[in-house]
Amino acid sequence: MNYTKNIRLLFTLRFFFSLIPAYVIERLYWEERGMTIQMVVYTEIIYALTIVLLEVPTGVMADKWGRKKMLVLSALLGCSEFLILIYATEFWHFALVVFLAGISRTASSGSENALLYDTLSLQGMSSQFEKRLGQLHACDLISAILAALCGSLLAGKFGLELNYWLSLVSSGIALILACLLIEPPAGTDGMTDNEEAIPFRTYVTASMRFFRINPNVSLVMLSGMVTGASMSYIEEFWQLYANRLGTPVLFFGMLSAAIMLLQLPGNLLAYVLLRRFSYRSLIILMMIGITIGFICVSISKSYAGLAAMLIICLCSGVMEPLAAGYLHHRIDSTMRATTDSFQSLGENVLNTFAGLGFGYFAARYDVFGGYGFLALLCFAFLIWFVRASCKVKQI
Repeated sequence: MNYTKNIRLLFTLRFFFSLIPAYVIERLYWEERGMTIQMVVYTEIIYALTIVLLEVPTGVMADKWGRKKMLVLSALLGCSEFLILIYATEFWHFALVVFLAGISRTASSGSENALLYDTLSLQGMSSQFEKRLGQLHACDLISAILAALCGSLLAGKFGLELNYWLSLVSSGIALILACLLIEPPAGTDGMTDNEEAIPFRTYVTASMRFFRINPNVSLVMLSGMVTGASMSYIEEFWQLYANRLGTPVLFFGMLSAAIMLLQLPGNLLAYVLLRRFSYRSLIILMMIGITIGFICVSISKSYAGLAAMLIICLCSGVMEPLAAGYLHHRIDSTMRATTDSFQSLGENVLNTFAGLGFGYFAARYDVFGGYGFLALLCFAFLIWFVRASCKVKQI
């Protein structure tokens, strides 16, 4: 069977799944419907807790029952989210949406990377995983940039709600594409469908044992978790930051495009940088950039803060393919989605902690105080990583 089709479908699926113009005005739309910053933070915590509870179980389901089924479920829930948001007016409506979004995220997070790696492995191209994953993220960002540019123009001319209808249509197309994916054979490293199924508990204990006996992998994964958790608050609250500076909604599309565009170089060139730098050196350099960026965002309270956000995006773009590639080259195919899910699980545990701190300081010092807390979090991790990684020679 020609699994090249799978790669094309994954790219097209990601394109339409990210072609969501609603995201560029999401916080303004929520604020317009009565949601305060603290309420939004509460929904972020609900989202993170949902992922914490379901990330590993859905990863196991993907390994046991198929990655394609979980991607179809993810796309179906994505459609449901926008349908609800069109009519949402109460806090519980938005809470339900983020709960469904959390399930959708857990269903796709480990499944997509596992499907991509196994598809490449069947073609003898597993060494290209970082490159292909970076390209997949680039496709994601390009789609989101197009959505942001169009979304801000449409919002300025026709109001905010139209973007949600368009996002629903795009999610529907993604659902159709997910149904066309081809499921690779179970266990591309040798296990066949005729072998005895692995018990649920074994998936979890084996994954936990893997991280325990591989501290180098755990350290690299933790760097990706901290970066991802911190970056989520750039993606979720830059609109309010720009709004506090008096930026017209008309320019939100360009700002959103810039934030995503600057993640492209890192996504595309991470595998090239690995030829010149070690994992440890790259992670330290990127974390220094991210920490300095958050410090500037929190204290400038001007357009220099928006410029610092762009630096954060540039550095964070390197981290995702870096951490994912380091993990996938070292794990068993039969538990690939489960093990990958532990990274997302850890990221969302950190996201919950960061949300509590962000919400506390944002309530007292507006969104600027929230970013000050993230600067402190990243600085503390940087110091710890430098010291801890000196004891792990494999990185």
